[in-house]
Amino acid sequence: MNNPLYSRARYADIRIPTRYTPVVFAFFMAAIMAMLMCLVIVGANSGLGTGYIDRVFMAYKLAMPVAFICVMAVRPIVMKLVAITVKA
Repeated sequence: MNNPLYSRARYADIRIPTRYTPVVFAFFMAAIMAMLMCLVIVGANSGLGTGYIDRVFMAYKLAMPVAFICVMAVRPIVMKLVAITVKA
């Protein structure tokens, strides 16, 4: 893909600095996991019928911020547990 509209250099100046990697990771992890959990839980509780996607997005509006805060809160604990259980 040699199209200049999609070149890496064009977007290089709008990327997030490296020091924010843990926050960006937590954001994407929370976003993906919250969506997956909402899809499963809403489907299990109320079925896959009419309005399923609307109900999923209603649940997601609450789940995503909560998931992000939780991922940020437990990250230090998880890092410590990984350090204890994995050989250096």
